[in-house]
Amino acid sequence: MKEFNKEEINRIIEMAWEDRTPFSAIEFQFGIKENDVRKIMRSNMNESSFKMWRKRVKGRKTKHTFSPSDFRFKSSNQKK
Repeated sequence: MKEFNKEEINRIIEMAWEDRTPFSAIEFQFGIKENDVRKIMRSNMNESSFKMWRKRVKGRKTKHTFSPSDFRFKSSNQKK
């Protein structure tokens, strides 16, 4: 897995917490799969927060779907 700086890790975590941002959007921007997002979340959060996040996203359709309209996830702080 690619090495990320602190800013990138924070952004990945932020996107992973956002219910409406699918994992495919994180993959598009950072080139990492859902399993890698989980590894980043696990290693950068305390255990109870990680478990709460996993419980929230497990089976959530909005985290596991993708369509071209999902590209609304970009903010002015993200790569152009």
